[in-house]
Amino acid sequence: MRFSQNSVWVNNKDIDLLMEEVSHMAEIREQVDVCVVGAGHAGCEAALACARLGLETVIFTVSVDSIALMPCNPNVGGSSKGHLVRELDALGGEMGKNIDKTFIQSKMLNASKGPAVHSLRAQADKADYTREMRKVIENQEHLMVKQAEVCELLTEDYEDEDGIAEKRITGVKTFTGAVYESKAVVLCTGTYLKARCLCGEAITYTGPNGLQAANHLTDSLKALGIEIRRFKTGTPARMDRRSLDFSKMEEQFGDERVVPFSFSTDPEDVQIDQVSCYLTYTNEKTHEIIRANLDRSPIYAGIIEGTGPRYCPSIEDKVVKFADKERHQVFIEPEGLHTNEMYVGGMSSSLPEDVQLAMYRTVPGLEHCKIVRNAYAIEYDCINSIQLKSSLEFKKIRGLFSAGQFNGSSGYEEAAAQGLIAGINAAMEIKGKEPLILDRSEGYIGVLIDDLVTKETREPYRMMTSRAEYRLLLRQDNADLRLREKGYEVGLITEKQYKKVCEKKKMIEEEIERMKHTTIGASKENQEFMKRHESAELRTGTNLAELMCRPELSYEILSEIDPQRKPLPADVIEQVEIEIKYEGYIARQMRQVEQYKKMEKKKIPEQLNYNDVPSLRLEARQKLIAYHPASVGQASRISGVSPADISVLLVYLEHYQRQKEE
Repeated sequence: MRFSQNSVWVNNKDIDLLMEEVSHMAEIREQVDVCVVGAGHAGCEAALACARLGLETVIFTVSVDSIALMPCNPNVGGSSKGHLVRELDALGGEMGKNIDKTFIQSKMLNASKGPAVHSLRAQADKADYTREMRKVIENQEHLMVKQAEVCELLTEDYEDEDGIAEKRITGVKTFTGAVYESKAVVLCTGTYLKARCLCGEAITYTGPNGLQAANHLTDSLKALGIEIRRFKTGTPARMDRRSLDFSKMEEQFGDERVVPFSFSTDPEDVQIDQVSCYLTYTNEKTHEIIRANLDRSPIYAGIIEGTGPRYCPSIEDKVVKFADKERHQVFIEPEGLHTNEMYVGGMSSSLPEDVQLAMYRTVPGLEHCKIVRNAYAIEYDCINSIQLKSSLEFKKIRGLFSAGQFNGSSGYEEAAAQGLIAGINAAMEIKGKEPLILDRSEGYIGVLIDDLVTKETREPYRMMTSRAEYRLLLRQDNADLRLREKGYEVGLITEKQYKKVCEKKKMIEEEIERMKHTTIGASKENQEFMKRHESAELRTGTNLAELMCRPELSYEILSEIDPQRKPLPADVIEQVEIEIKYEGYIARQMRQVEQYKKMEKKKIPEQLNYNDVPSLRLEARQKLIAYHPASVGQASRISGVSPADISVLLVYLEHYQRQKEE
């Protein structure tokens, strides 16, 4: 066979020689320190942490346009999630700074309740959020962005210090055959692994927003013995603003005085004109349409295989599971300043397009709505997170870390928090340093990760304030005081930032001491002051701290009878007031933390054989072998391990330690 191309004759022999030459060409092979797979909220934080710690890092994404994409709700923060973002920022993460640059409305949730549950929540301009984070990523030293699908993890066998055969990560391979050799890999695949989107009978095999799914990595994970699960989440429709009647809805405004997410943001820089959101409700007509079409919902027709989130259910689930409720809240939120798309919060669905339109048009204000993007459910592969250590490194593969929705969690904030910790610990692994592990008494991030690695999650995990036992200590307002030092020790917080928080801490302590030692007498002027503020009269002299414990009195109000007071920053005043007003409760939680710490300090040797521990119940033995907890405290939180099992374990550990010392 012969053919002509551009007047050059080529025969079969020439073709064979050409193919042989190509086959001998060297494959693309690069060497880096860290590979981060995925550029969502987890991937961005992981990659930035590694690069900022001086490691040559490459971040892979199926589309460069999807960096820090917000495929679902257009907001950051919310109840307990605001705590995560504040803690992330205190440690040196980026999400707080980015939302401060791109928000269009901000609110402090639960402001009428105690400070433990106050949580910031900000509406983002989605396009701006992605654009700004991409700018940060692309301009970060030591960080390279690569649009490619990672399809294989590369490992090698080695023996650890005890001569036990282990696996170690050596890099990744892309779909096009390029190899990136690395010392650590962080998996942040989000909802992309073998993803499929469902809208009634219509199924598309794509990731969120129609982006390319990652279809090849799962097989490589399974080949390495990693347990894979199938989870599901969903998103509501987006509507054309011009087709909505806002006069039938309740307008929701932002706070008059905006509080920034980042401790590095000047509060004056975030005092902007804010957009409004709107509240409306479903009704019985809405519910009738849903009930009449449940057989067409992939969730109830058995088409969806994955497990959905308990705390962010679809509207179908709400109608079925809460049949007694006459209505459900629907939040209409703008997707940005430069688009007419409006997000329909509270009504995620996988019903067919015609049912969606009929259902939405029963809601007040949506009678003539036009759908820009249909609601859909998305299924994806993720892992059983008990395969991870508290550092987010896989127990059986050294140098392989995991973060975000791939770990079985949900939410941008949970993903970003895990991404930062996984990135830091990948860097610590390479540098030969101890990992950064936050325990449950140190932060919501600690609660999140501990729950993931010790409590087998059968559904997408969502952070909530009720999950934190020590929430009065873990407030969002004191995240910098709790965690700035750790960020500084790791290397993500500058000397200047650390000195600033040290000065803040000193001012708080000095002002609390001053108030405790400033006595107010029962003079006529002071009695009149008490009467004016409807507070009980003074019988004897008392100090300012005791007065501030009265609910009707505040630091600001007491300024009238406190002439020696010096001007202090607002964030210092906030801490002084909280520390004094809640002193008794805080002290009690501190005592609880001391007891908790004792159990956490009782480490369990990695080589401990639970089959050698006598009197352990079979279920406890099986669970301890499966989870391999690092401490007695962690073991005590594993479902199926009773207090009696912990007592047996403690006795055995003492005996084990004595034998080892002998």
